[in-house]
Amino acid sequence: MNNKIIIGLLLALLSGIICAQDITFPELEGFRKITKYPVYTPENLWDFIDGAADSYLALRFADLHVAEYKKGKESIKVEIYRHADHTMAFGIYANERSSSYRFVNIGSQGYIVEGMINFFKGNYYVKIRTYTDKPKILKAEEALAMRLAGMLPGETDMPAMLSRFPDQGRKLNEETYINESVLGHQFLNKAFKAVYESGSDNFSIFLMKFKSPGEAFSSAEGLLKPAGIEAEQPESGKFVFTDGYNGTIFLSWKDDMMVIVSGLAKDQAEIADKYTSEILK
Repeated sequence: MNNKIIIGLLLALLSGIICAQDITFPELEGFRKITKYPVYTPENLWDFIDGAADSYLALRFADLHVAEYKKGKESIKVEIYRHADHTMAFGIYANERSSSYRFVNIGSQGYIVEGMINFFKGNYYVKIRTYTDKPKILKAEEALAMRLAGMLPGETDMPAMLSRFPDQGRKLNEETYINESVLGHQFLNKAFKAVYESGSDNFSIFLMKFKSPGEAFSSAEGLLKPAGIEAEQPESGKFVFTDGYNGTIFLSWKDDMMVIVSGLAKDQAEIADKYTSEILK
């Protein structure tokens, strides 16, 4: 276990988010419900999902409840992951989705693919799985998903920060959330990311909202100083430079908001400016 994960666990314990929350699984007609699973917490999540646990812990995982619904030889398995807040639940959900999936109106957003229904709502990320292709079982699985979505509390909207990303050129359902080490920088955290296409060019936009304008400026300085650039106006700025980790970076900030564009060449400043100006207006 690396040091960042250990620190994350300690912070979670101190903030009290690890206290397991009771989940009551609904009945499903014609199925036998099995709930004799342990409640998994950050200390033992590896026992259930092994190497994938680090991704969940990085997004402030709190606890996991598991149930299984059996009907003869067929089964439907349900996993309900609780995270610290709505943004973290979106983050882990977005990490595991693909824009090619069939998206459905369930919770804040969900999708169906090959016997699997995944969705998030509020602080919860729900994964439902069956290995049969029998229509009656698949229909029961969808009914169970809708029941769970109605039962779980929390927001049904997508994270509000996503609405700041311009629509033009944005690749739908490829938005993600990065809780730590944005673009490989340990001091840069909590960014929403959207992927864009403009002609033959593909690039990414990272959007961060800080606790204060001072924190935004401090993060900007952390990016600029290694490139030998000194920012003179703390309240706002716009620069293009070469980052050791990521090549050409377009950096803009205003008050407590910061935008980074990665994947464009230096002579494509017009494209970067178009998007950053719209976001920070």
